[in-house]
Amino acid sequence: MASQPKPPPPPRPKTRGNYNCGRCGQPKKGHVCVAPVPVAAPSGGGGAPSPSPSTSSGAASASGGGGGEPHRLRRALSFDEAGTPSSPEKKPKVEGDVEMGEPEEGGGEDDDDDAVMEVGGRPVPREVMAEVLRRLGPRGVMAAAGVSRGWRDCAGRVWRAADELRLRVLAGSGAGILAALLPRCAALSCLHLRMERDVDATTLACLASSCPSLKTLEITMAANATNRMTGEDLNHFVSEKPSLSVLKIGGCSNLDFINLCSSSLSVLWLSDLCSLSKSVMNCPNMSELSLCFEQQSNGCTDLVSLMDAMGRTCPNLNKMHISSNQLSNEAVFALESANLRGLCMLSLILGSKITDAAVASIVRSCTSLELLDLSGSSISDNGVGMICKAFPQTLSRLLLALCPNVTTRGIQLATAQLPLLQLMDCGMSLCTNLNNEKGPMFGDINGGIRIIRKLCAAKKQPIHQKLIIKHSNLKKLSLWGCSAIDALYVNCPELNDLNLNSCTNLHPERLLLQCPNLKNVHAAGCQDMLIGAIRNQVNVNQVLNEFDAAESSLPCKRIADGSKRVQLPQFQHQEPSEDDKLFGSSRTQCTVHRNITRAT
Repeated sequence: MASQPKPPPPPRPKTRGNYNCGRCGQPKKGHVCVAPVPVAAPSGGGGAPSPSPSTSSGAASASGGGGGEPHRLRRALSFDEAGTPSSPEKKPKVEGDVEMGEPEEGGGEDDDDDAVMEVGGRPVPREVMAEVLRRLGPRGVMAAAGVSRGWRDCAGRVWRAADELRLRVLAGSGAGILAALLPRCAALSCLHLRMERDVDATTLACLASSCPSLKTLEITMAANATNRMTGEDLNHFVSEKPSLSVLKIGGCSNLDFINLCSSSLSVLWLSDLCSLSKSVMNCPNMSELSLCFEQQSNGCTDLVSLMDAMGRTCPNLNKMHISSNQLSNEAVFALESANLRGLCMLSLILGSKITDAAVASIVRSCTSLELLDLSGSSISDNGVGMICKAFPQTLSRLLLALCPNVTTRGIQLATAQLPLLQLMDCGMSLCTNLNNEKGPMFGDINGGIRIIRKLCAAKKQPIHQKLIIKHSNLKKLSLWGCSAIDALYVNCPELNDLNLNSCTNLHPERLLLQCPNLKNVHAAGCQDMLIGAIRNQVNVNQVLNEFDAAESSLPCKRIADGSKRVQLPQFQHQEPSEDDKLFGSSRTQCTVHRNITRAT
């Protein structure tokens, strides 16, 4: 007797949709099925039946004549009526990343295929993959788009959701890379460009057309790149961007004039300016203005007219930075007539013609300054005294670098009468003879390099000077290049950054630092013995602080006659607690920098 055939195994549960068409067996991706549609026999009537939903949701109804002809299925949204099934590249890509293939019976599972993608043989939600790609840089996102179609769709989601983008445009690339990438970022509002190629009107036109909702634009130029935009190009760009609020552009040496008119622009930074024959800025909401002119420039910029027009066109200005060797007392007097009472930060640097008369004008026109930078001016100790009397309750940052008429008396007066002072820069002010100094002048509040043009005339100060600074809130002190100091005493409990670069005449035995929170000491160009003295004093202060903290934590009691306090015996050899160990391990150590490092 023949054995009975084994029954077929039960079908495995279906976990995801089929890849092949249910009617003709061809791959479903990019496929237009041409197989005949099974039509039910008419029961008595001769009308043509309409296709059922299980056959094709996007199929056209059958024509009235020729019942035996096969029915061709069409997509519901067909953008290429003449397209053939062998050209899937003409299939449009929709915004929601929905597949355009033909649904089949029970094809409800295709929606799950659109929400997940396969990575390493495992399904991963596309939202999760897009969140991972969002943490990459632009180069990584562009590389991920070439892996597969799923990765390209996730990369597209990242570009569409990006609101801030930082790009470095290489010298070999043109403006086409920006024209190809920026239109993908529909929600882009903040753009930072590091240009290693020339910038011209074409670049600005590309930015204007590709970023409709741009609010912040920052362009920095590399050393081998040139900014060729003119004043007309800049004015046209600002007029086409009604939503632009922050504009920072470097290398503006070709701007011959400025005529900006914008109700949304609030921050404007233009650096490396050469000469401005005309400057009109009708920006009523502007709050911050920075104009940096080249130090070698001898142009015809009328700073007096520029300062005078600020009060009429920019009444809400509260931060101003002007760097030019054309600054004078007349320009500061024009600023007083502008009636900018809301100024809280004023920086007028490299103006060797600014004297104490300009300081008196600043005191009369400004009532609540928090930052005042008069580096490179010719003010004296009397001007410092006027500053201390006018802003004792508001001034927190005072920068008087390269002021040869300021002595130790003015510096000690500022630290004694400005209780809120947190930052003070006196670099190259206490110098033996500025004209005889050789080599580049370097220094910064953080120890970085800053090349500064030498002053034409400087007051010769005595070599042996003693500086005593005692302040309870001072956090950063810069004395770089003060070669006239031979004795220094600093008692600042909150000080964490001290710059002593090129203090060549400072004696190690005449240095005293009582700064328990000191973290960085910049001593490039100093003697080896001075560096050793700094290290020893910093380490001793830290050891003493730890000893005082440990000693104060031990319980004490008075003896019977009440004459003195003694420690309890049972606590003399007590082990430190876990909190004390954690606090001791997290205590920061002071670092002495012997080399000049460029500040970040």
